[in-house]
Amino acid sequence: MHDVQIAVQPQPFDQNAVYQWLAAPDSVGAAVVFVGKVRDLNLGDPVSTLYLEHYPAMTEKALKDIVAQAKRRWTIQRVSVIHRVGLLHTGDEIVLVGVSAAHRGDAYHANEFIMDYLKSNAPFWKKERTDKGERWIEQRKSDNDALKKWQQN
Repeated sequence: MHDVQIAVQPQPFDQNAVYQWLAAPDSVGAAVVFVGKVRDLNLGDPVSTLYLEHYPAMTEKALKDIVAQAKRRWTIQRVSVIHRVGLLHTGDEIVLVGVSAAHRGDAYHANEFIMDYLKSNAPFWKKERTDKGERWIEQRKSDNDALKKWQQN
């Protein structure tokens, strides 16, 4: 799939390089890039680090499936999904989802769809360190609720 880039990696990513790749074809009229960061506060507690685990083959398959669903729903040209794993600190970039299309609506909706499904269906396990110790992060109800709008359409 030369129009899809998927990476699960410990190292930081280059937002500008991803944008340049997404926007390269002359037929692209819109490129939407979402970047998520590690917050310094979660569930009312200060967070110092976040550790992400995954099973490589399972995670990459899940990400490919999510992108394939988006490609069936919208007319999109290129997609990039990069998710970091390992030890991250507050302020670090953790995820990038980028989509390009001829029209902004397709790029916006596909980007949001991919991010919503990634948050709920991609197999990542997160452990954060707070001033009260370490804890595994449970999936949020709001993440599952975000999927409902896509399942109704």
